[in-house]
Amino acid sequence: MGNIAIIPARGGSKRIPRKNIKPFLGKPIIAYSIEAALKSNLFDEVMVSTDDEEIAKIAREYGAKVPFLRSKDNANDFAVLADVVQEVVGNYKKKNNNFDNICCILPTAPFVTSSKITEAFKKLVEGNFNCVFPVLEFSFPIQRSLKIENNKVSMVWNEHLNTRSQDLEPRYHDSGQFYWTNTKAFLNEQKILTTNSGAIIISELQAQDIDTEPTGN
Repeated sequence: MGNIAIIPARGGSKRIPRKNIKPFLGKPIIAYSIEAALKSNLFDEVMVSTDDEEIAKIAREYGAKVPFLRSKDNANDFAVLADVVQEVVGNYKKKNNNFDNICCILPTAPFVTSSKITEAFKKLVEGNFNCVFPVLEFSFPIQRSLKIENNKVSMVWNEHLNTRSQDLEPRYHDSGQFYWTNTKAFLNEQKILTTNSGAIIISELQAQDIDTEPTGN
């Protein structure tokens, strides 16, 4: 029982080739996720799910376990995160290793911290949630968003055309760092974000994701 950290890192990333192990401030970017998980002391197992031997080697060097390689079906462009997590849980179950909770930590979030992982776990348990993950507020009210159709601009929600920004409720989006989920609830619903989900709010500075390569000098 206990908790498992699953860090999904396939070898065939498209937007930035090999982005999981690209150097970032002196170490492979995946190292930050592994180190944050280990530092939290919350996990009975910190593992990397990958189909790639080089990623597996680097993951082990930084203290993670790679007890098996990911299947081809879950290493293609169409596999979703829930499929990967389900495969990992299933493989551990075959060895009679079961976990109460899962924390899926993405490998390209170098600003993830053990303190935020711990804060979210505390909320998961104390708030009786089935899933908790970090979110951040949109920098501008999404209710005032625009769309472009046939080269013409219009409001998405026309009823807010004259609503003052300060009168609009805050809206949030996924930070793309990690997801705590109760294993039983995940298996029942077959999705990471269950119907009983909570969140912790983080700042924009804490939520930088690495998904595009820098341009210019």
